[in-house]
Amino acid sequence: MFPAPPPRLNPLAPKAALVGTLLLAVSGCSPAGSISDADVPAWQATALPEASGSALKGSGKILDRDPVVHGPQEVAAGNYILSMVCDGGGKAFFEVSTVQKDDAARTGAARTEIADAGAACNGSLERYRLRVPDSGRLDVTVSSVDAPLIYAFQLVPMP
Repeated sequence: MFPAPPPRLNPLAPKAALVGTLLLAVSGCSPAGSISDADVPAWQATALPEASGSALKGSGKILDRDPVVHGPQEVAAGNYILSMVCDGGGKAFFEVSTVQKDDAARTGAARTEIADAGAACNGSLERYRLRVPDSGRLDVTVSSVDAPLIYAFQLVPMP
């Protein structure tokens, strides 16, 4: 005999599926919380716990694309690991530079870039190896065009 006809779909089913998919996509793109209200020390405690012997470290928020400078800090010559993490989407850049003692307080201080590293702001830890050729004052400038975001970094001597 004849096979049974296929079951008929409710005419609203495709529309309901489309609406459900759109709602899921929109909620997936929304941040879990506001970066401006984030508790940076609490976030840093889990994202980048403090390492012993850290030569330079910092954390904070970039809310309006303005770079943030940490330091200067006196650092010995040698090999270091720059550990970086950020959250909020996009990418953050960490520039490590020397700062001349007599120019540190002036705008446009004489600086020499040692390293320029980036981290994807998805909460994953990034590491960058660098060499500080001479003992002196270093600073780390953190920047991003993907504001708002939160970040943390540490510069730790290599064993």
